[in-house]
Amino acid sequence: MSQIHLELTKVGIEFPTPKGPFCALRDVDLKIKKGEFVSLIGHSGCGKSTVLNIVAGLYQATTGGVVLNGREVNEPGPERAVVFQNHSLLPWLTAYENVELGVKRVFKGKKTKMEMRAWIEHNLELVHMTHAMHKRPDEISGGMKQRVGIARALAMEPQVLLMDEPFGALDALTRAHLQDSLMEIQNELGNTVIMITHDVDEAVLLSDRIVMMTNGPAATVGEILDVKLPRPRNRLELADNAEYNGYRSAVLRFLYEKQKKVEPISAKRVEKQLEQDAPAQAKSVA
Repeated sequence: MSQIHLELTKVGIEFPTPKGPFCALRDVDLKIKKGEFVSLIGHSGCGKSTVLNIVAGLYQATTGGVVLNGREVNEPGPERAVVFQNHSLLPWLTAYENVELGVKRVFKGKKTKMEMRAWIEHNLELVHMTHAMHKRPDEISGGMKQRVGIARALAMEPQVLLMDEPFGALDALTRAHLQDSLMEIQNELGNTVIMITHDVDEAVLLSDRIVMMTNGPAATVGEILDVKLPRPRNRLELADNAEYNGYRSAVLRFLYEKQKKVEPISAKRVEKQLEQDAPAQAKSVA
């Protein structure tokens, strides 16, 4: 994992408000290697989702830019797939048909119908959903819906998988199962993954590096923690692991000592609006 795959350079963004421009991000610099799993963590209003949306091409940076494999990112593209906390499945389509939408968009004219069918089933199998492929979203659980959302993203064969708190709305047990599934998938496929989380344990368990954001407005990268725990990782074995708990403590110290929770009203409002807008914008990359 030595090749720089994705690079953010001096990324900043401002949003217009009735009281003038609101600076959400300033001078965000980040280099991500191919196949690396990176988590973004920080308090509400620190611009984590904004960073993700800029990488996805859903927002344009006011200053700086994003380069993927030597090419500037300025619009959505199938090489970057997004998984939001809200699964964003179309309710009138089955799990299979929801995944099929993305596959047809990316592989039309490149794969035969039989090849596309096999590819869709393969990706549903990766997330253990072949048994429910013909069920609609209202017939399956929240965790199963999120599995389908992940399968849809993976089926596009993205170079970068972008995940915005994908397990945030799930119960603890389902969340743990999906975390384990994600580790298995990432180990098998070697995707570059950027994931937003508020969960310190999740960040340490899944990540190669944890990017800790300063508080907004004008949020930026505060510290970056290298997580050198060997893979594959077992959550039960790590529970009493001194190195694991050391990483966990380092993140907690940053969040609750170096970056005490300060949430200006303007920052909260902008972040809330971005979160409300994100599911609708996801359709352009789904």
